[in-house]
Amino acid sequence: MNKEGRSESSEESGTEKWFSETTTAVLDAFQSDPDSGLNQEEVDRKREKYGENRLPPPSRRSPLKRFFTQFNNLFIYLLLIAGVATAFLGKWLDSGVIFGVVVIIAVIGFIQEGKAERALESVRGMLSRKAVVRRAGQRREIAAEELVPGDIVILDAGDRVPADLRLLRSRSLEIQEAALTGESTAVGKQSDPVEEGAELGDRLSMAYSSTVVTSGQGTGIVVATGDATEIGRISGMLSEVEQLKTPLTVRLDLFAKQLSVVIVVIALLTFSVGTIGWGREWSEMFFAAVSIAVAAIPSGLPAVMTVTLAIGVERMARRNAIIRRLPAVETLGGVTTICADKTGTLTRNEMTAKTVRTVDKDIQVEGVGYEPKGRFLDDGATIDVGELDDVSGMLRAGLLCNDASVRQQEQEWKTEGDPTEVALIVLARKAGFDPDRENSDWRRIDAIPFSSERRYMATLNRDSDGNHHIYVKGAPEHVFEMCTGEWKDGGIAEFDIDAWDQRAEDIAARGQRLLAVARKETGAKGELEEKEAEQDLVLLGLFGMVDPPREEAIRSVEICHRAGIGVKMITGDHVTTAGAVARELHLNNVENALRGRDIEEFSDDELERQVRKVDVFARASPEHKLRLVKALQKHHEVVAMTGDGVNDAPALKRSNVGIAMGQKGTEASREASDMVLADDNFASIERAIEEGRKVYDNLRKAILFLLPTNAGEALIIVTAVMLGMLTPISPVQILWINMVTAVSLGIAFAWEKAEGNLMQRPPRNTEEPLLTGFTIWRIAFVGSLLLLGAGGLFLQEQARGVSTVDFARTMAVNALVMGEIFYLLNSRFFTRSSISWQGLVGNRAVLLAIVACIGLQIFFTHVPFMNLLFESAPLDAGAWARCVAVGLAVFFLVEIEKFLFRRWSTPGGRESNKP
Repeated sequence: MNKEGRSESSEESGTEKWFSETTTAVLDAFQSDPDSGLNQEEVDRKREKYGENRLPPPSRRSPLKRFFTQFNNLFIYLLLIAGVATAFLGKWLDSGVIFGVVVIIAVIGFIQEGKAERALESVRGMLSRKAVVRRAGQRREIAAEELVPGDIVILDAGDRVPADLRLLRSRSLEIQEAALTGESTAVGKQSDPVEEGAELGDRLSMAYSSTVVTSGQGTGIVVATGDATEIGRISGMLSEVEQLKTPLTVRLDLFAKQLSVVIVVIALLTFSVGTIGWGREWSEMFFAAVSIAVAAIPSGLPAVMTVTLAIGVERMARRNAIIRRLPAVETLGGVTTICADKTGTLTRNEMTAKTVRTVDKDIQVEGVGYEPKGRFLDDGATIDVGELDDVSGMLRAGLLCNDASVRQQEQEWKTEGDPTEVALIVLARKAGFDPDRENSDWRRIDAIPFSSERRYMATLNRDSDGNHHIYVKGAPEHVFEMCTGEWKDGGIAEFDIDAWDQRAEDIAARGQRLLAVARKETGAKGELEEKEAEQDLVLLGLFGMVDPPREEAIRSVEICHRAGIGVKMITGDHVTTAGAVARELHLNNVENALRGRDIEEFSDDELERQVRKVDVFARASPEHKLRLVKALQKHHEVVAMTGDGVNDAPALKRSNVGIAMGQKGTEASREASDMVLADDNFASIERAIEEGRKVYDNLRKAILFLLPTNAGEALIIVTAVMLGMLTPISPVQILWINMVTAVSLGIAFAWEKAEGNLMQRPPRNTEEPLLTGFTIWRIAFVGSLLLLGAGGLFLQEQARGVSTVDFARTMAVNALVMGEIFYLLNSRFFTRSSISWQGLVGNRAVLLAIVACIGLQIFFTHVPFMNLLFESAPLDAGAWARCVAVGLAVFFLVEIEKFLFRRWSTPGGRESNKP
């Protein structure tokens, strides 16, 4: 690659390895001047070529499109066909009711999905909006979207990098790149090129779009904008990633197809028997076939599912889990593996000093985060470090050679500056040091700020006696080279570099980051020179630091393990650091951690074999994370992927449940996710899974309620036609029953409480068919009871010869509804008895649903215009009593069936939560 004198024609934004180029070569390639930047003519020409500096906006469904999406359901298609066919036969009232039911179902889904989309709007807005540039020799602030390749951008602490930049100048510049690399600490930057094969986290000469400047200053030239940036590359990966359907959606699709075939076959058979066997009019039998389809289709199921999932969404939102896609609620209940990003998800993203190492003491420090509480331990025993001059000297050095600050405001500790320096201040406070007093007694005269080139910071301080001291802190390997002595037994001893190298290795093996501190006394002076700060130092010791795991994450991991859910940590951090954090989290299979380069060497088959044996993956790139998720899914795992960075977005989209962080997460990660954590707390995931399990149980109960009742309605029509009888219920009356029982009764399960301890069960089998043997039996059993009850009352009224057809049909309708009301009480528990105070009145939503349903049936039966619309007739008290008797008979017979099931399926007849 030619690095000198390239023309603009060779300029290819976003495709060159600019990090390995010299600054001169990059400036030549973009024909830009570091002091004056581009002029307006050049900017206009480049903007026409490259476009605006922004990613393509995420696709948003219009309200109209979201409404029509609600009709994308095979059951709805069948109802629409039935409505058209009914209208063709001139049954306009029946057709109108069918279409009305479909619209009501669609409106319910539309409203609930709209709520979920609006909930996410509160966590948007992460990308940089402004940029400071040099154009035509002037410093200007512009909108970040206006940047073009070749622009000269000025960076200061606190800025969000607005585009991909090749750094031209760097002064103590450090950038937090966790969103891209997963690295938990800020990275020191430089202007010198790095090797061509450097990994993303090691490209020290680059500043990438949407990362954050934590300290220092820098100047860079824009080398990529918009979708040509590193963030844009990862966003492009998202369009190639397949988004999986939820397990329940897959099974419902299969069930809908199977049921549709069964319905069509039964309808055709019934039509044939009626027309050929009994010689009845084809129009009458066609209408009967439509009635069977309307009866058998669980038309209320989409509405019940939508409401049940939506109620779950609202409950989760109150627990800081914002659901973006309704089906994700159900999928959460089936999660078998959580792939968790380390930084900020499992850890606090707050550096904490855990080790203080002097010549003869290896002191462990308790406490995490920025609250200055924690003991100092030597061999497990508490010590007072104030009595140890060597340790006190170390802590004072870390406090004075420091530019950060820690202040308490309203019971909360606020920090400013580099997290590593903040950790040193917190450590000193734990030992009883007062930072304000120390800085007053040891006044700073001058300082050499940290830079990635020097790899140390130094200060010149004067004590209250007028003595001058130089303090230095920095990377151990660099500080060691500057030392000629070490502090030992209250004096200076000869520096033993081999011993200190071993001590450094021991601390690093714990997964801790190392920082060395040294000092020396000097004569009176007013400024500090680098030459003097870099020689004849006396080493005071080493600090070991970690980004500690969240306490609540440790508890949540334990709960997940008890629930049969595996937890795997996938991070961009170093393998030693990742392993140390994993051990504190009590993850399994920690010792055989894999690195990104190991993953690259594995074939897909080998990775599929390894992925279940390993729980820690370090130095993982976006491609690695995506491969890991796919490998787990090959084992039929239901994978929840958590993350906060752009680098997590492809894996978030591919996973069964993508979980993004709401506070520290990027826009790209949230857009790719199914769920957003408002509090960035891993514990909220465990609570969301528990809620998902409860929602799934309630959906199963709703299905176990709806399918038998639909079967009963269909059986009534089929039996009547097969026997050559008048149908006991008309199609429009069946639609009324479906709508009333689904809307008023079926949705009551959305508020049902959980049975048993949900998080002590193993994950459910997501490949279990919707129609299990138990479900098929219950459909046949309850369907037959409803047929006998409602059909029997209809025949009884017909046999008496004094009732009109409308009266007899109204009896059948009310008997059927009463049977469903009492069966609702049965369905509150899968196999447990409902004959208890909790079973009968334990769910207020069920009681309200029953009252509403009874009210609607009275309205249906006794209001004149309803009699006209639905061909119903008023009933007397005796008729109502016989309808209630049918419901009571259904209730007690199902309770007997549940008793026998418990007796036969569980030892000693113990109650079970599941069929």
